Amino acid sequence: MTALTLPTKHRPLRHFAPGLALTAVLTGAALWAGSFPAIAGAGFSALTLAILFGMVIGNTVYPKIWQPCDGGVIFAKQHLLRLGIILYGFRLTFAQIADVGVGGIVIDVLTLSSTFFIACFLGQKVFGLDKHTSWLIGAGSSICGAAAILATEPVVKAEASKVTVAVATVVIFGTIAIFLYPAIYPFLTQWFTPEAYGIYMGSTMHEVAQVVAAGHAVSPDAENAAVIAKMLRVMMLAPFLLFLAARVKQLAPANSGEKSKITIPWFAILFILVAVFNSFHLLPKAVVDLLVTLDTVLLAMAMAALGLTTHVSALKKAGAKPLLMALMLFVWLIVGGGAINLAIHSLLA
Repeated sequence: MTALTLPTKHRPLRHFAPGLALTAVLTGAALWAGSFPAIAGAGFSALTLAILFGMVIGNTVYPKIWQPCDGGVIFAKQHLLRLGIILYGFRLTFAQIADVGVGGIVIDVLTLSSTFFIACFLGQKVFGLDKHTSWLIGAGSSICGAAAILATEPVVKAEASKVTVAVATVVIFGTIAIFLYPAIYPFLTQWFTPEAYGIYMGSTMHEVAQVVAAGHAVSPDAENAAVIAKMLRVMMLAPFLLFLAARVKQLAPANSGEKSKITIPWFAILFILVAVFNSFHLLPKAVVDLLVTLDTVLLAMAMAALGLTTHVSALKKAGAKPLLMALMLFVWLIVGGGAINLAIHSLLA
């Protein structure tokens, strides 16, 4: 047990190997399951599957083997997560901003900011949830689902159970959105062109994989616009995290060490720098594709680690309030997000 208290840099590799191997196996299973068309078509990404598989093992087998695995699991949940967020920048280029135009940028900014502030109000004032749960659910609904929740966790220092609750809301309502958005499109064609509807989907749906699935069900033009609008929202993750870090400092008790300093999420800044670098297309496409695949693996390992350390009892303790809050945010994204889209398109027409 002494080895568990040593600084990370002094720990031998064997301290991390069992846990990293376990998260790697769960990630491999998630990638394999996600390769089936039926599962991928339903919008279940490798990240979502990894946390589900992790929770299954975490609540059955893991309690019996946690001691040799704990070091590697914690390493994956903390350090691999940050590296994964940094490498996420290789999925983006600033040329994508030009593709959606000023209207797309304004729509994304308004939708993101309004959704997060509504989440803070609903969570803390209406449902009486703690600020961490409110922030995590708000981040997942307003930016990019599970990846945003994972990136927010180290900034606000939330418990694993709260992160899992937030991810669960993304899975539930994001999955509903995959089928709902294509279903209502025929009734909205007098207001939305396929491209405009794509921007609407990209600016209001949770996960990238879910946006791809829903956009594909509408039309190729809608799918392309939806993905670009969604990736623009992803780019806003870094400034969002900087804002949230400042907010955490502001709310810290006056007698705590947190009040005198701001926790700068350097991984978020590096994420933007990687996106800037990627915008110059200095690396061959094959190398970028490899880095994106590596990024998916790292994030999935972090999600698997999160699932391993989440107990079902903690989810039951959270109750129905987080789900009801996420439902209200989902309604806002559909109705309020739609109104924002129509208003901006009308102003810029």
